Amino acid sequence: MTGTQQLGPLIHSFFIDHLVTVKGLRPASVRSYSDTIRLLLCFVARQKGTKITRLTLEDLTFDHVLGFLRYLESDRHNHVRTRNQRLAALHTLFEYIATREPTMLETCQRVAAIPIKRVAPAETHFLERDEMQSLLRHLPHAGRLAQRDHALILFLYNTGARAQEVAELRAGNLQLVKPYLVRLHGKGDKWRTCPLWDQTAKLLTALLDSSGQPRAANAPVFCSTTGEALTRFGIYKAVRRLAGHLDDPGIDRTVSPHVFRHTAAMHLLESGVEINVIRGWLGHADLTTTNRYAEINTRTKMEALRATEPPDPSAARRPTPVWRSDESLLNWLSNL
Repeated sequence: MTGTQQLGPLIHSFFIDHLVTVKGLRPASVRSYSDTIRLLLCFVARQKGTKITRLTLEDLTFDHVLGFLRYLESDRHNHVRTRNQRLAALHTLFEYIATREPTMLETCQRVAAIPIKRVAPAETHFLERDEMQSLLRHLPHAGRLAQRDHALILFLYNTGARAQEVAELRAGNLQLVKPYLVRLHGKGDKWRTCPLWDQTAKLLTALLDSSGQPRAANAPVFCSTTGEALTRFGIYKAVRRLAGHLDDPGIDRTVSPHVFRHTAAMHLLESGVEINVIRGWLGHADLTTTNRYAEINTRTKMEALRATEPPDPSAARRPTPVWRSDESLLNWLSNL
């Protein structure tokens, strides 16, 4: 029988040897796995009425995994996408367990067979050009955070960077002499280079020079009031404070850092930039992800075309279709 002491070392090995050394995941991804496994262990311990330290590997049963997934949706009210993300982490964990503990192979195979739930794609919301221009014009120009906030919003719009990429941005990643460039560290440990507008480079230069001392290459570009690098949550809070008034309940749009990413993509597309260039700009691994912006842009154009179509003068002379009402439609169908 698997001993109590074997669960801890195996979980530790999963994180250190497998996720970090073998898969080379970044700290943010490792934290996501950590959150999922912590929640799972807490759930199983409650179900068994014991302490986490007394759990054994054999306590990670198929039924407990199913119960955990139900708990995420029913008790924690997690969205299906969050449930799927947690399940993907569990798939990885149990695949690793299968290679280390053959006695757990059947359980691991059953967990691996748990399907990802289908879910509608998330809505892609963005700011129109006039909304973006208005936001930039009305950003605060006074106060100790005004310079940083202005540079942050313009940088998000210019680059379409993810919040995590902005949080990890360091002074050494910027080239603030022409041609102005930034190197962003994206998903999958991949780097990409984005051009910067003159205005963005000017604001970043002023921000880095504001301390009166040269910034070290590893110094964070966007800092909190304590001088520490802004976290993803800090960036989210700053964006909500500066752009929250642009929320649109009518289309369920809440302005977050990711909305600026969508905005950058849509405005690049509207300006005639080729879709594959936008893929590289945003750091998408798959062109399919980028193609959704082209689909949205086409749909928007079609809606605008229909809205501006002039009235047809011959429409008044057209006969009324027999299916104008439900009753007439049913009668027409029954007489076919």
